[in-house]
Amino acid sequence: MSTNSTQLDSRAFGLACGLLWACGVVVLGITARFGWGKRWERLLADVYRGYNETTTGLLVGAVWAFVDGFTGGYAFAWLYDRLR
Repeated sequence: MSTNSTQLDSRAFGLACGLLWACGVVVLGITARFGWGKRWERLLADVYRGYNETTTGLLVGAVWAFVDGFTGGYAFAWLYDRLR
């Protein structure tokens, strides 16, 4: 078995984390329109400037969340590969 088979592709892992987190933030914003998850929405609005349950706010939040998720995922995969 090759040693490279257990390495994570940092870019791909970052993209997956970014997309997953951005979708989660958008879903949370949509559910907040119906009264569910309002506290979480307010918490994320404190972190992601411009995020709210409006269509524009969801787009802004998705961009922030993607950057946040990508950065965290990339850093995690990079560190994992260095420590293994």
